[in-house]
Amino acid sequence: MQINLLVMRCKELETTRQFYELFGFIFVKEKHGGGPLHYSSQDAGFVFELYPLAENDAVGNSRLGFSVKDVQQVLSQLSIANQHEFNGKQIYTIRDPDGRVVELSEQ
Repeated sequence: MQINLLVMRCKELETTRQFYELFGFIFVKEKHGGGPLHYSSQDAGFVFELYPLAENDAVGNSRLGFSVKDVQQVLSQLSIANQHEFNGKQIYTIRDPDGRVVELSEQ
């Protein structure tokens, strides 16, 4: 089994796109029929989409984890909330622009 789609609703769509691009995602603008403009990336072997948050929707309490090629370079542009070791790897916890917890580790 593997993940094939992750859709996140975002308060600040552009800010969130820029945040996840730090990890190596490359997003393209998409719009399907009468739906909203959003961003899509297929760089990680699955579809990762960022949609604008609807007016009456709330951001979910999600936790994401990514392994990135140069974690120190990415972290130099972010504020680390926490750091711990798991299975011999350093895990860095940060928050995305919508407050979701994101774990980063070296790929």
